[in-house]
Amino acid sequence: MLLVSEKEYADLSVNKLKKYRLKKRILRLLYKYDGLSSPEISKHLHVSVPTIITLLNELISSNYIESKGTGKSKGGRKPHIYGLAKDSLYAIACDMGRYSTRMTIFNSHNEQVTPIKNIETSIDDPELENKLFHAAEQLTDEYNIPYDKIFGIGVDMPGLVDSKLGYNYTIKDKNKQYIKERLFTKFHKLVYIDNDARMQAFGEYTFGKAKGKNNAIVINWNWGIGLGMILNGRLYRGTTGFAGELSHIKMVEDGTLCICGKKGCLETIASANALLAYAKEGIHDRVVSQLNSILSEKNKELTVEDIISAAKAGDEFSISILSKVGIALGKGLSYIIQLMNPEIIVLGGSLARANQFVLTPIQQSINKYCLEKISSNSEIVISDLSEKSGLLGVNATMYQKIFSDMIT
Repeated sequence: MLLVSEKEYADLSVNKLKKYRLKKRILRLLYKYDGLSSPEISKHLHVSVPTIITLLNELISSNYIESKGTGKSKGGRKPHIYGLAKDSLYAIACDMGRYSTRMTIFNSHNEQVTPIKNIETSIDDPELENKLFHAAEQLTDEYNIPYDKIFGIGVDMPGLVDSKLGYNYTIKDKNKQYIKERLFTKFHKLVYIDNDARMQAFGEYTFGKAKGKNNAIVINWNWGIGLGMILNGRLYRGTTGFAGELSHIKMVEDGTLCICGKKGCLETIASANALLAYAKEGIHDRVVSQLNSILSEKNKELTVEDIISAAKAGDEFSISILSKVGIALGKGLSYIIQLMNPEIIVLGGSLARANQFVLTPIQQSINKYCLEKISSNSEIVISDLSEKSGLLGVNATMYQKIFSDMIT
């Protein structure tokens, strides 16, 4: 019994409560280290080896863990190694964008056990919980995952998200902002929600290019510009959990109206929307570009990928507008570098795939606006997680919650 209700938790006797917590701590250790012996677990938890062996046997009989063979001997018998069973625990991970959502299922070894399913929904969709539940049903049915082995659903989403209370205050309908309750009522599982940029930062810190970095900045460069921060080896949330709204820092006086209601935000000059606006403006002004033929195709909408492909094919106009958004983002990043002095900045998202076409102008802008002594110590790289950082981050957070003393 990994997750218990508040009433069940309160009714546990002192001994049962102690055992329950120890089992959770064992599972959390095995998740973190992948495999440990009973003496190693005993050392971590400061509990006797016989007690640990008893608890391990109970967890084995419940199919939560399994023997992984024997480890290296330090003299005497080789120790048995224990690890989490691959088919006993699953978590649903959702990565919500501004216009669509991606969902997949992971096992307790952080292995993706289903393909990514794309869902047409957004944070303001009144049918959000129904669409996510229907998609989860399709994945579990198609890939033969018992629903009773799904222990939770984690969702990262754009907006002002209070992960502790489970609210997204950016949802326009105030009656729909309590997203955690909406999902729990539908799934009847542990629910965790957080800001998309924070979960992408945690994914990069746990599995990607920010791994091992104590001070890292992760940018989700798409329709908006999300910012996740790792400070002193910990995910930084801010006082109310709203830290990282780089997208809505004012950059241009009397600039273009932003979706937040203000004018001249960084998002209006450095996002995917800004890039497409620059492209359409140039085409309207009859600029010479490969993009003209793309737009003239029947029922064809211009995409970020089209512009990047044209740039790679040598289209000067596409190269120039990618450079324009790169310079704008670089100016925004220069403020972050001056304030935070990070070891590394990881760029992810659709615009990051432009690689050298944006990296060079970003660096030029940083060189212009930053003190060299500070900026020279901040490496800027492109994520190699192929937009899976959010899914991986929310999954890792989900398993930490499952193996903590949280109650449903």
